[in-house]
Amino acid sequence: MWRFFLLFLCAQPAWADSVVPLRTIRANAIIAETDVALRPGSLSYGFSQVADVVGQEARVVLYPGKPIGVNDIGPPALVARNQLVRLIFFASGLEILTEGRALERGALGDRVRIMNLSSRAVLFGQVQADGSIHVSR
Repeated sequence: MWRFFLLFLCAQPAWADSVVPLRTIRANAIIAETDVALRPGSLSYGFSQVADVVGQEARVVLYPGKPIGVNDIGPPALVARNQLVRLIFFASGLEILTEGRALERGALGDRVRIMNLSSRAVLFGQVQADGSIHVSR
């Protein structure tokens, strides 16, 4: 009998407060504290604290009352598509600085495609905290 009770308890979903939007939040918008609230709901794929969501950028449209999933938000983009950025290449003591154009949006640490404006070559690089791109080989 106690085994059945234990199995019954394990099969139930974990219920806790989930963070939900109070209004429709468009993709690429930064989430403010006034945009979200805690509501009772399932915690299987969402956030349980408002502080984890505030300051993040919506990757998709977030609808009121629907829990915010971990893949629905991310760090804010530092580089926008078509933005002029500084490219940095460093190898074996040689440092090359030039200008490029970002071909996609990117947040800190994201690997993005960029075009070197001098050679028109398409390269890949990692977004740095200052908005520059560290070009990889």
